[in-house]
Amino acid sequence: MKGTRKLKTIPAFKSESEERDFWAHEDSTDYVDWTQAERAVFPHLKPSTRTISLRLPMTILGHLKLLANKRDVPYQSLLKVFLAERLDREIVANRPPTSGRPKRRSR
Repeated sequence: MKGTRKLKTIPAFKSESEERDFWAHEDSTDYVDWTQAERAVFPHLKPSTRTISLRLPMTILGHLKLLANKRDVPYQSLLKVFLAERLDREIVANRPPTSGRPKRRSR
């Protein structure tokens, strides 16, 4: 194939630490043809979670539990969904414009 180059061989590592150090200083494109890569899907992988303590006014908690009950889901799960949706909206809204012109806000 025209334009292909010979890739270096990935060395055998004695430990994860040694491998981590290697990849911290090496360019993976010298070792891997990323044009041949396929997207990996891990459908059963769950994100790491951390327990937090959150104080909410009783009215907010009551409304949350009522909505969760109507949807037949635990209120903590519904709260996580609400937080994730709002975070996504905030991140998109505060993303810098991709072009040189500022985005116009709709009124």
